[in-house]
Amino acid sequence: MQSVIKTIRKELKTIGTEDKRISIRRFFVHEIKVHGVNAAEVKKLAKTYFAQIMHLPKKEIFDHCELLWQSGYLEESGIACEWVKRIHQDLTPADWIVFERWVDEYITNWARCDNFCGGTVGAFLEVYPQYVRQLRIWAKSANLWKRRAAAVSLTGPARKGLFHDEVFDIAKILLLDKEDMVQKGYGWMLKEASNFDQQSVFQFILQHKAEMPRTSLRYAIEKMPKRMKERAMKKDK
Repeated sequence: MQSVIKTIRKELKTIGTEDKRISIRRFFVHEIKVHGVNAAEVKKLAKTYFAQIMHLPKKEIFDHCELLWQSGYLEESGIACEWVKRIHQDLTPADWIVFERWVDEYITNWARCDNFCGGTVGAFLEVYPQYVRQLRIWAKSANLWKRRAAAVSLTGPARKGLFHDEVFDIAKILLLDKEDMVQKGYGWMLKEASNFDQQSVFQFILQHKAEMPRTSLRYAIEKMPKRMKERAMKKDK
């Protein structure tokens, strides 16, 4: 197991550049660990090295992912996410425990959150919808990234019109959240839900716009017609 991970890390260090490291870090407020490799190259590496582990039992693939998560490097967590996506057909309800622990221990910035929760967790919920109720608990967490994860995990399903009631439940829980990353997260979730039912999202916004942070509001109305945007942004007297 260690040999594959060491090879991946060696290649990431080889192809990473200082210019790319500087470019990536501009998107983050806090310091992050990054090799300086673009997303396309990360996906390519994930595909190449998955061929060496795809024959392994799921638990061993998860163990490989764990080592990648533990490094703290953005690109390595990206490879872990890609590998889990490639075995999505083998996921079972018991895997929720693993995924929630990864959220608790390794989701430390918006990129990790969006990659893992917007992809793997969202797809998991579509297959095992009984776990969507757990997102209400996540939304009340003291961990800001877990709160963002509660919303981001529903962006994919919401785009398809799934879990519509739950989208509004999570939005209500997060409505007054003070963290910018959480505000953007649930605003994004509402924006995706508007692809399926624009009117219900618009009505939710009108009902709560007096208290909804402007950051969330702007994200939520991004895809709406100009007349809706103007009405949503207009401050009531």
